[in-house]
Order: sequence, then structure tokens, then C-alpha cells
Amino acid sequence: MIHTRTLSSASERKMGRDDLYITVPSFFRCPISLDVMTSPVSLCTGVTYDRSSIQRWLDGGNNTCPATMQVLSSTDLVPNLTLQRLIRNWSDSAQPAPLSSPPPLLPDPPLSRDDALALAKSLSSSSCLETSLKRLADFSAESEDNRIFLAKIEGFAEALLHLMSRLDGKLERSVGSLELIVRVFEQVLAKSDNRDKIISLAASQDLRCLSSLQAVVDRGAVESKIASVKILESVAVTEEPKAAIAEIDGFLSRLLELTILETDQNLIESIVSFLIHLAGQKRARIKLLDLGAVKSLSELLAAPRSAVSVTEKALKLVEMISSCREGREALSSYERCIETVLQRAFKVSAVATEHAVTILWGLCCAAEDERTMAVVRRCSGVPRLLVVMQSGCSPAVRRMCGDLLRVFRVSSRSQPCLSNYETKTTHIMPF
Repeated sequence: MIHTRTLSSASERKMGRDDLYITVPSFFRCPISLDVMTSPVSLCTGVTYDRSSIQRWLDGGNNTCPATMQVLSSTDLVPNLTLQRLIRNWSDSAQPAPLSSPPPLLPDPPLSRDDALALAKSLSSSSCLETSLKRLADFSAESEDNRIFLAKIEGFAEALLHLMSRLDGKLERSVGSLELIVRVFEQVLAKSDNRDKIISLAASQDLRCLSSLQAVVDRGAVESKIASVKILESVAVTEEPKAAIAEIDGFLSRLLELTILETDQNLIESIVSFLIHLAGQKRARIKLLDLGAVKSLSELLAAPRSAVSVTEKALKLVEMISSCREGREALSSYERCIETVLQRAFKVSAVATEHAVTILWGLCCAAEDERTMAVVRRCSGVPRLLVVMQSGCSPAVRRMCGDLLRVFRVSSRSQPCLSNYETKTTHIMPF
């Protein structure tokens, strides 16, 4: 009897599955996720994707259409309203008999400009702040024209800045709203004709928005972290905000940590770009050195899959650090950093080569640092520098390489073990 009931139960489950099986038209599915699209948008190639899937693809630094692999001339996402209506009609007609839980609702249709204007004007008094922000964020993400439209709304950027300063980033429930605010604010700021005025307003408010930006960098999604760092770079235009940012408890150490822990190259590049901006102030450079920036940058330069732009910016930051006495001491005492700088002088880019050679020139020629010279000798730096000179480098790089080779040649005369050192490249010594 038990066996019979078991068979009967299995048969009933199979029948239940068959009853619930629905054939989904292939063009209703997103080519990336293969799920039914809830917010279909089209790229300039004409292929339609679900908004969340294609946005993740573009945020990952890709500039091609996933289906056709064509390079995108524009990353604007155009809502496919016709397909959205077809999916909605199909969903309504194919809906099975009501179950215990209602089916998920399809999202609201995209905002019109009139609706976006109304939401932006009433944002400060909105009773559903997060919903309003989400709709404005989607509207802004759709196209550059939409971002320009929002940037031209009088008082909108100021309202976002006020909300950013008002919300408490220490409260977990505030982080979601703050993420939306910083994403929209960064896009609006980039397109605003009153950019300098808005930045001055942030500074005049004693930079109360900094704690909110720090909260997003700590706990936000990758896209929101990038927006926060870009805002910080925009705000840090004078010595006062640079100093204020450098003194935020634990913030710079967190940024250095993220350059090692994160894998998203866009985020890492935005962080290093901001640190370069900040390191223009000597006090900030010293602070970075105290926090172990040399070690962090060494690990970043040693990472095998770093993007070329990340490597270039990391070398630029090392070059800035080497411009002060404390920085040169920190670099020469950490041999691993000299080794990675020497390695990255080759086969990355002309920009990376120039930064790397400038660092070595400053330490070996200008500062005559013996520890650095010893590392360069041990890592076969002399023949490598000869190769750089023969690689079509810029005149400035060629001159610095020549200076370095002279220094090492003079140094080798006092070391018999080096005077007879021969390689396949010694015949191209420039002197």
C-alpha cells in the first residue's frame, strides 16, 4: 500500500509540473541571462537585452555587444517599449491559475521627461525616497541625453548633495538610498554647467557628505563605489578638502586595501586615480606612506592580470611618492617594489615605461641610492635598460636610460665582479 501511494504521489507531481510548464518565446529571453526580460533595452547594434544584465556587462568594462561582439559606438540603452508590451501581454495570457503567492509584477514603464522633472523637483519632500531615486537612476542610466537633461534641472544637484549630507551612512538602512544618490549625483555632476558652483557648495558645507561617501565605499556595490570615488576626486580640488579627506579615520587605508582585494579593474583604476589626485599634497603623500602604500602598490604592480591603465596609474603614484625624501627612503627599503617597477618598465606601454624609468632615474641618479642600485644590478637591470633604449622610446626616456647606464658603469669599475659582466646587449652601450 505504501508503494502504491508513493507511485501515485510521484505521478501527481509530474502532472503538476506538466500543468505548470509554459513555452517561452525565444525573443522574450535575454541573450545573457536567458531569463524572460523584465526591462528590455536595445543597444546601438539592434540587439535587445534585459537592463540589469547588459548594465552589468557594460559596468565590467566591456565595450562590445555580447551577441554580435561588435564594438559599440554608443553605450546608450534605449527602452524597447514594444517588446515590453508584448511580454506583458504574453505574461498575462500565459499566467497559470492563481497560486498561494501572487506572480512578480513587471517594472513600471520608463520615465518620461515630464515625470523625471516632477520627481526631481519633489525629491526632498518625497515620501518614497528610495523608489523615486531608483526611477531617476534608471532614467539617468538610459542615455547621455537623459543625464544632460537632469543636470540642467535647477536645484537638482544641490538637492542630491543635501540628501547625501543628511542621511546617516552609519545606518544600514540608509546605504541603499545613498548608493542611488551618489550614482545619480556623479552622473549629473559630470554633465553640469555649474560643476564648480556645486563643488564649492559641498566645500562650504564643511564636507558633511564625506561620511556618506565613506559608507558607500565601505559597503556599497562596485558601481556605487566607483561613483563615490569619482565624486571625492571632483571635490578634492583645493588643499582644504584634500586634507579633510586624508584625515578621515581609516578611509585611505580602506582604499589601499580595496586595490588588493577587489578584482574590478574600473574600481581599482578609479581608486588609484583618486590617490594620485590626493598625493599632489605632500601631507597626503606622507599619510599614504605611513599606511603602507609602497607595499600595496607593489602587490598591485605584481598582479598578473592588471589592466594596462591600472599599471600606468600605479606607476604614476609610485613616481609621485618618490618625489619626496620620505618616499625615496620607503621605496629603497622595500626591494620588492623596485623589482616590480623594473619588471613593469617592459612590455606594458610607453607610458608605463616612462614612469618606471623616471622612478629608477630619481632613485639611482638624483638620489644615488645604493640599495636601489644593488636591486637593479641583481635583477639584470642594465641589459634591460639597454633594450629600452633600442625600443623606440621617447627622447626623455632615452636620456634617463643613458644617465642610468653611466651611473652603473661608473659603479661597476669599483666592483671587479661586475667589470667583466658580458651580455648579448653590451655592444650597444651608448658611451
